[in-house]
Amino acid sequence: MLIRPNIFPKSIKDAFVTGFVFIIIPLIYYFEPLVVLPRYYKQWSLWYNFHFFMASIILFNVSSNLLAIIICDTSIRGRVLPTNWTSNWRYCSVCESVAPPRSWHCNTCNVCILKRDHHCIFTGCCIGHENHRYFLVFVFYMFVATVYASYYNVYFLWDYINLGSWSSIAKIVFPLATLFMEWTENQLHVFFIIIVLLGGAFTGALLCFHIDLMLRGVVTFERNEKSKYDRGKMENMKIVLGKKWYLVWLSPWIESELTCDGINWSNAFSEKAK
Repeated sequence: MLIRPNIFPKSIKDAFVTGFVFIIIPLIYYFEPLVVLPRYYKQWSLWYNFHFFMASIILFNVSSNLLAIIICDTSIRGRVLPTNWTSNWRYCSVCESVAPPRSWHCNTCNVCILKRDHHCIFTGCCIGHENHRYFLVFVFYMFVATVYASYYNVYFLWDYINLGSWSSIAKIVFPLATLFMEWTENQLHVFFIIIVLLGGAFTGALLCFHIDLMLRGVVTFERNEKSKYDRGKMENMKIVLGKKWYLVWLSPWIESELTCDGINWSNAFSEKAK
């Protein structure tokens, strides 16, 4: 893995959103086991320990995959690029370098990204060939975490938050605005619960969208086109997740060699002909 020379967000918007992600993840991890779970299980009982352990495993995968996304350099920097390039290649005047097929220049990162999918404001960097695996697993565990937490959060909200007035409903519909006007422990809990619910809906939709793209062998910019690089669902998955695709869900530190270098692309027909 090549390491990005500068891992910090390049824009104010990226810095704000990425900063929010880095703050809210540990806060939610604190909130769920120490505030919500004790309402249902005696602290350090068997079931409490089980859920605490599961939450810790999920946190490990969320945080470590997030870190891997950010530090992994998926640009053309430091890559050995051929001097005699074909018509599928192009010249990037900003990078002053040739760029392989499926690479795009990101104006925010100010560099061409190998097999660029999109620029992610939640991580402050581009998602491309080298960190695509970490992004998918990160979104997967974020979805698992939010659904897992929401199961208990809904009951917690129903049992321990007063919903008997319009003002109480307004606190749920506008949690952040109400939090600024009424900084109380209960309102902070409502804010966390709504964030988790919205996060579950968002990451669920995002996960379905990107898994569909992966299985079709396309990236976001190619989603409305018939892919020239579609090699079948299994091979498409190995291009993103690597040869050990079945193990990458356990930890980002498990090595899984990608079946393509992100530079030399062949279409499905030429691959089948070999």
